[in-house]
Amino acid sequence: MKSMTGFGRGAVTEETFAVSVDLKTVNNRFLDLALKLSNELQPLEPVIKKLIGGRLSRGRVDVSLQYDRTTEINYELNRPLIAGYLAAIRNMQDEFALSGEPDLNVIARLPNVLLPKKEDLDDDFVAGVEKALTAALEDLEKMRENEGRMLKNELEMRLNEIEKRLPVIIKESATVGEEHCQRLVKRIGEMLAKTDSQIEIDQSRLAQEIAYIADRADISEEIARLQSHLEHFRTIMNEDKEVGKRLDFLTQELNREANTITSKTNNMTVKENALEIKGEIEKIREQVQNVE
Repeated sequence: MKSMTGFGRGAVTEETFAVSVDLKTVNNRFLDLALKLSNELQPLEPVIKKLIGGRLSRGRVDVSLQYDRTTEINYELNRPLIAGYLAAIRNMQDEFALSGEPDLNVIARLPNVLLPKKEDLDDDFVAGVEKALTAALEDLEKMRENEGRMLKNELEMRLNEIEKRLPVIIKESATVGEEHCQRLVKRIGEMLAKTDSQIEIDQSRLAQEIAYIADRADISEEIARLQSHLEHFRTIMNEDKEVGKRLDFLTQELNREANTITSKTNNMTVKENALEIKGEIEKIREQVQNVE
């Protein structure tokens, strides 16, 4: 199990260039790459996305790529800009009867008048970027694995807290039928005491009603499903792939069972423990959002 939160860095230095890659990840439902490259590096975008997609399945990934070249950089003239500037100078001379010639130093200091010549990325540079990115991914995954271990310990503690509440609920739920019987008989007796009519209670009918109410209040199936979900939860925590989505689904199922237990019984001991379980499930839900 891995966390979606982490940071990784990788760097490669060769004779003609140096490349460094920083990766920062946070939780997200899907894999979301935030990648900004200069025009020169645009051809590398598919390569970078493929490498990251092969290692990570979820999370927002911010990619920062820095590089320096030690080889000579060739420049080319921004001819449209220079031509437009010179045309404006000539128009100004004609319109205002000015003399003089354009200064080369002034033209050379114009923004973007000289542009680095676009050259194809050589194989060595591409290989260097891939190597730096791979190192950053390995560094990132180490951190995400460490975070994952801490998350696993936290989740295990929450599961244990839930299991501590179950024996009390199981014990109390065994008396639900008897409680309903006593409550119903008491209520009927109170109603009869308020009237002078002599009404004979049909014991068979009474037993049927008690059985019906007790069946509706029976939470044994919910308890069994809750225990099964807890066991399945632990199994998934020990796996590596697609853990987060499955744990998120199981957390919803745990919450569903706890809600049903709370709503099906009037026993205060059961309700109190079920509410405590719901509190632990909410804490689990918060942590699961960070699992890859």
